[in-house]
Amino acid sequence: MTSDEPSAALSACDLTLAYGRTPVIDGLELSLPRGQVTAIVGPNGCGKSTLLAGLARLHAPQAGAVLLDGRDIQRLPARELARRLALLPQEASAPEGLTVGDLVRFGRQPHQGWLRQWSADDQRAVEHALAAAGLEPLAERALDTLSGGQRQRAWIAMTIAQQTPLLLLDEPTSALDLGHQVEVFDLVRRLAAVGRTVVMVLHDLTSASRYADHLLALYEGRLVAAGPPREVVTEALVRRLYGIDCTLVRDPVSGAPLLADLRRAGTGHRETGRRHSRA
Repeated sequence: MTSDEPSAALSACDLTLAYGRTPVIDGLELSLPRGQVTAIVGPNGCGKSTLLAGLARLHAPQAGAVLLDGRDIQRLPARELARRLALLPQEASAPEGLTVGDLVRFGRQPHQGWLRQWSADDQRAVEHALAAAGLEPLAERALDTLSGGQRQRAWIAMTIAQQTPLLLLDEPTSALDLGHQVEVFDLVRRLAAVGRTVVMVLHDLTSASRYADHLLALYEGRLVAAGPPREVVTEALVRRLYGIDCTLVRDPVSGAPLLADLRRAGTGHRETGRRHSRA
């Protein structure tokens, strides 16, 4: 897998996103590191998916701006934006009977036009995406015959074929078992290793800490912590985000923070083994 172009720089300046008159994201300032994996975490209803939609231009800001390489994404032509930024929504769906190869080929649509039809470059991009996601043997299989992890890798392969330097993933491991989650996270790490900038919304703080280089923690629409997980994940942050007291330990291999001895804040009752570190 090789990088197609330098990673894009995505940032937000005084960004406010609202539904009607109710702000969900309020005056947010952020800058995403190039060529790294950023995880957005926080409790339910804090604005994680709304923020991702704003970064992808699916939700127009009430105030402020999202900047892609210094340019307001609201002013970019749609085709240009689609060549630079790819979004995988939480509930992606495809027509029945669609094959893996068919799905991945859809990623080339931003590069097509009246005067530019399917080319050798398009075919190479699809083959590269299938190889990057480890799906070459499954190219002719129907999506609905695949496992959950394979399907999710196929959707990500479609975004790889789009050849954008920036990928936004909304809960890419939602409803997947542990083995399939690892498949997806391994693919995300490989993409970052070749220079892609990946932003993903996650509910699981432990997975976010293990697989992300950079963490954005949201609470009630505001950014309350940002930086490398091993620096910003603290017992105080866990308590603020989730109302949970815990003991932080370090993964003996990666050094990532792990949550142990989980219990509701302000109580002495332990819920270890029964309550997981899911937001």
